[in-house]
Amino acid sequence: MTQIASVSIARPLSEVADELGRSFAEYGFAVIRDHGIPADLIARAEAMSKAFFALPEEVKRSYILAGSGGARGYTPFGTEKAKDAQVHDLKEFWHVGRDLPSDHPLSEFMAPNIWPAEVDGFKETFEALYAAFEEAGGKVLRAIALHLELDENFFDATVQDGNSVMRLLRYPPLEGEEAKGAIRAAAHGDINTITLLLGAEEAGLELLKADGDWLAIDPPEGALVVNIGDMLDRLTNGRLVSTTHRVVNPHGDAAHRARYSMPFFLHFRPDYVIETLPSCVDETAPPPISSHDFLLQRLREINLA
Repeated sequence: MTQIASVSIARPLSEVADELGRSFAEYGFAVIRDHGIPADLIARAEAMSKAFFALPEEVKRSYILAGSGGARGYTPFGTEKAKDAQVHDLKEFWHVGRDLPSDHPLSEFMAPNIWPAEVDGFKETFEALYAAFEEAGGKVLRAIALHLELDENFFDATVQDGNSVMRLLRYPPLEGEEAKGAIRAAAHGDINTITLLLGAEEAGLELLKADGDWLAIDPPEGALVVNIGDMLDRLTNGRLVSTTHRVVNPHGDAAHRARYSMPFFLHFRPDYVIETLPSCVDETAPPPISSHDFLLQRLREINLA
């Protein structure tokens, strides 16, 4: 295969599973069309994200939750840095997670959401988008299960009530010399199971190919870019790869405007034990670890725990 797969998941999953699987095995990435997230919901969410980030700095900072590792609410510029990176990324973000009732057995792993009072309809819009992302992600996981010759619904129980997080991102415009070759998000891999990204049409997202070259990802408008995270890489013992990727400042006019995107980091349940699938076991298979312990280990590496 010479390029990242671009598939419609409105088609029967059995017809697209292997094309998706091959793309995830070679590149760790695929483009998903007809994903079912309504265009009007996406447009409303994008407008509300921009409205929040346009608020005064002191208002945004009032939504920083100390000691939460950025898991909910606002994270300002200069906080997160990629593993092994020397400098912090050029971005600010807001996190929405799963709300569980206080008596739920997994509630200790998930703090309640907070919502900005200054943006009307923010809570309702992003709760709806979270649910839509989760539904689309479940469909992608069913296709992955078919590719791995598992029961189509294998992943359903592994991600039910999982610690999935939706991130609203703003990369600021850069000026003059600063804009040349700037890295908005340094090279990194994602920690979670799979990531679904809206807003990748704006140039800048690149993945690192096996030959060491960077490949720009250029999806059609409204499509999702989906990539494998470290947890699924570990579960499959590297058969599906969590690929290093980055966001660079694009050339031309786009370099001088802000970039907005919305990734959804789909996670296993905190109590799910990531143990290499029987079909993927060899002498290099890593030891079992709970998804929560793995998450904490990785959050410490990127300065968020």
